[in-house]
Amino acid sequence: MANDYEPWVSADKEIQELTLRVVIIGILLGAVMTAANAYLGLYVGMTVSASIPAAVMSMLILRGFKFKDVTILENNAVQTMASAGESLAAGVIFTVPALLVIGLWTDIQWFETLSIAVLGGLLGTMFTIALRHLFIVEEALPYPEGVACKEVLVAGEQGGSGLIAIVYALGIGAIYGWFVKGFRVTHQHVEGGINFLGTRLYGGAELSLALLSVGYIVGLRIASFIFLGGVIGFGILVPLFGLIRGWPGSGDIVEDFYTIWSSEIRYIGVGAMIVGGVYTLWSMKDTIKDGLMKALKAANSEEDSNILRTEKDIPIDKVIIACGVLVLLTFFFYWYATGSIVLALSGALFLAAVSFFFAAVAGYIAGVVGSSNSPVSGMTIATMIFTIGLVWVIGDLILGLGTKELMLATMFIAAIVATSAAIAGDVMQDLKTGHMVGATPYRQQTAEVIGVLVGAIVIGPVLSLLHKAFQISKTACLATNDRIESGIVERNIGGDSGVLYNCDNALIAPQAELIGAIVQGAFGGGLNLQMVILGAIIAVFLIRLKMPVMSVAIGIYLPLSLSVPIMAGGLISHFLLSGTRLRVDGNLDGAPSKNAKEAMKEVQDRGVLIGAGFIAGESLMGVLLAVFIVANIDPAELLGVGTLGNAFSMLFFGWFVSVFITLAAQSMPKNGNLVTDSLGVVKQAWIDFIDAFKLPPQDE
Repeated sequence: MANDYEPWVSADKEIQELTLRVVIIGILLGAVMTAANAYLGLYVGMTVSASIPAAVMSMLILRGFKFKDVTILENNAVQTMASAGESLAAGVIFTVPALLVIGLWTDIQWFETLSIAVLGGLLGTMFTIALRHLFIVEEALPYPEGVACKEVLVAGEQGGSGLIAIVYALGIGAIYGWFVKGFRVTHQHVEGGINFLGTRLYGGAELSLALLSVGYIVGLRIASFIFLGGVIGFGILVPLFGLIRGWPGSGDIVEDFYTIWSSEIRYIGVGAMIVGGVYTLWSMKDTIKDGLMKALKAANSEEDSNILRTEKDIPIDKVIIACGVLVLLTFFFYWYATGSIVLALSGALFLAAVSFFFAAVAGYIAGVVGSSNSPVSGMTIATMIFTIGLVWVIGDLILGLGTKELMLATMFIAAIVATSAAIAGDVMQDLKTGHMVGATPYRQQTAEVIGVLVGAIVIGPVLSLLHKAFQISKTACLATNDRIESGIVERNIGGDSGVLYNCDNALIAPQAELIGAIVQGAFGGGLNLQMVILGAIIAVFLIRLKMPVMSVAIGIYLPLSLSVPIMAGGLISHFLLSGTRLRVDGNLDGAPSKNAKEAMKEVQDRGVLIGAGFIAGESLMGVLLAVFIVANIDPAELLGVGTLGNAFSMLFFGWFVSVFITLAAQSMPKNGNLVTDSLGVVKQAWIDFIDAFKLPPQDE
């Protein structure tokens, strides 16, 4: 169903957008965001979406320097450029450092890293241009972080109560994020496990205001299916696996749960995502075909001037030519990297098909859960499985290449596809924001290209510097120390010549370690294909039950603790919106009245605004923390206090949740209170639950 959303800047208006000052500020912010997120991802295993922090920083810079006539579309273009580098960093750091882990590289190779980043980043961008109208206009996917970013931009443009609310929420989110992540006053997550009937049960939750806000924005339906996936993974599959195959025996129930999940169950999520992605694209095949044909027809017609400004993409014929050139360049890169023209040709053709598939899947997933929570590493694993099959057939069976050459070819082919998928989700999210604020798509897409190129130039030197200073992964660190002891290399940064690295301080790079283990296992006979196949079977059952398979698959792949705050946010949204309707209509039967719809929209918009502030605040603190860590400063040591226990951590988080609810509820009608609203919503839910099990009346 097409989206009839009215943009903030109407299509018939022409205002400043991609100006010189925007390009300069976007390049500078993009470089900073790329470096910060590369470090953060290698240090803690996850990155933060830079769109909202970049939007906030853009407003502060453009308005702080008293630039005249600053427009909302200029701010949008800056955040577009800055966030591109962050997403590119996510794709690169999950794959390129794996070459260090498996010993194919001893240091980061700048040219190869630049090539992977440029080719993958631009391919992902080009593919999403072709899919923009489908996902954003036709399917109207929610893109929670894109919506939140739009609220930040509009609040900055409007000023008044909206700006005050989002600044207030941003401050609260920043305080919470800094106390939890910077000062480590409370736990970032609480979890535990018990022995139960011969197996074990797990419970846990990530104490994240950002994830809570994502749940509020996407709503109860999507949040509940993501949570269902988490319950299937951690509540059913892990206990069953432990019961049947035995537990690792570490002595810690939670650690055993994560060991089984990371080595076995997450591959079920990968298999489900592969089938879910194929099914999603297959179900949209006619829409995709029609959309591409219309775009080609418009590009070749004389009526292009009649297209609305807000619907003018980079012409699809130019996009197709650009994709062709990128695939050709990829062929030459693979030929250079592997030395085999047959493998290079196979890899380039494989890339053209599979990269489009994963770019589409990444764009769709970002539309459901946002790019911060998009399982890029899961798509990277799926890419690896496809790539391993190709390289095994062409490289091993046909060409008879050695193990080292096979692993190198696999890594280079998969790295470009993974980078393409990583950038695609962010690009689509940014284009959603642009669609809502009234940006000109081809200008925003141009900004994306600039941002990708900036990130690609920055990422290689940053990774090289981090590796020389800290070592990327403990595995690579131990190998480097062996070479230092053998006199092969000297330590030049972060220590005297000949001094060994302290591998306890190495960047953990969990995704790179995982990818390296998969590649080594694949060519040594240890690939976990049976779990991938099981995931594919589960996905088929979900499809037969007409359930949103991608949402459930994401939940299986992600830890249950991440699904819990998303579910909580969805429940808060449901209770506030249903309570609003109850106050207006007096009941929850049938369809809501016109007045109730208007009141519910006002509450929803207010909650999204507060959620956007919380996401921005927590994300900015993640970036700031990366700066402190690089400077070798531990904020927790400066404060000098310990970490509170689980109970107090939950109370601390609960207080901020109550603040969220209070702020969002301020726009509800005043003829009621949250307690009676909640009782009314629960009562109606119980009635609906009982009715669902009643037999239909029999015809007499």
